[in-house]
Amino acid sequence: LLFLDLDNFKHINDSLGHAVGDQLLQSVANRLVAGVRVTDTVCRQGGDEFVILLSEIEQPQAAARVAKILRSELALPHLIDGHELHVSLSIGISVFPDDGSDVDMLMQNADTAMYHAKASGRDNYQFFKAEMNARAVRRQIVESSLRRALKHNEFLLHYQPQFDLESGEITGAEALIRWQDPEYGLVGPAQFISIAEECGLIVPIGQWVLREACSQIRAWLDAGLSAVPVAVNISAVEFRHEAFLGGVAKILRETGLAPHYLELELTENMLMHDAESSATVLVALRAMGVTLAIDDFGIGYSSLGYLKRFPIDTLKIDQSFVRDFATEIDDGTIVSAIIGMGKSLRQRVIAEGVESAEQLAFLRERQCDEGQGFHFSHPLPAADFARLLAGTRDIAHAVPA
Repeated sequence: LLFLDLDNFKHINDSLGHAVGDQLLQSVANRLVAGVRVTDTVCRQGGDEFVILLSEIEQPQAAARVAKILRSELALPHLIDGHELHVSLSIGISVFPDDGSDVDMLMQNADTAMYHAKASGRDNYQFFKAEMNARAVRRQIVESSLRRALKHNEFLLHYQPQFDLESGEITGAEALIRWQDPEYGLVGPAQFISIAEECGLIVPIGQWVLREACSQIRAWLDAGLSAVPVAVNISAVEFRHEAFLGGVAKILRETGLAPHYLELELTENMLMHDAESSATVLVALRAMGVTLAIDDFGIGYSSLGYLKRFPIDTLKIDQSFVRDFATEIDDGTIVSAIIGMGKSLRQRVIAEGVESAEQLAFLRERQCDEGQGFHFSHPLPAADFARLLAGTRDIAHAVPA
């Protein structure tokens, strides 16, 4: 049993309309039927999901060959209403009787394998394995716990300072979410953000992060501290959400925070997924007065033409380039190129993941503006960061003047 889901169908359906989406589904169905034997059964399960029953196979690998054929069939563009549309397949495969003795179990396990295919990068197939169920159960537990965490205010923010590499002064901070789980203690974002994105909770969690960061900066200012701008990471789901712009404006208004204290970090790939739409949102954000940064710069795919058009204030060099420049000559070259590009575009450049004096010296030699990383400070709870702003907390590795 093959459980198939179309990758990126929702984006096409939302942007071009349901009529185009329906024609695309018909085109996909025709190709699926053409890709299997007359003895096989193809059905549309609902939405953009299809199920295929391969009734006469002797070895599971025969199902893998069919999956490869179907992926090849779908690799060619669909020409619909003057649009050249591209979709791919995430496929989960279950085998009778090993993966279930009845229809419901086979469907459930093929569905589970399909979600594993999506989590593995989409556009691939995966056979069901027993441990997938354990992961699915764990995912369900985390999702349920996240809903509780939102309701009971179990999240908190830590702040990692950013430093001017020339003067050593604190120039800003990045807000990093933590989850104070009553059972497991302090949980880092790597353990739950991807699940939050999958189940749709990333939007309310993102709203909480924005509001908490803005409220905290306002509190520091009210306490007479010399507060610095704070950067907040924005996920692709948040950025594309219809209420995103209004939500940012509402939070700034309700917290009474001057917009220039808020910086929004977005990735290259997020912005380039729909560059024209991204440019519109960025211009609106800039009009509000918030500053904008491209996070993890260098690992995505950027059009330099769009990069020049986007109203970006900051480029953040991905930490992988900073970490490996000593052993990878190309990484050092990339870091130098990004610094030069940022200066030519009059953007500030921040190097992430600075963990050693050697890396700091390399960045200063190339006139990188700012740095962030464990060499200066780990992310700090709000109270500790306030002491840093007040000058009553020392940083173990101050930036040499």
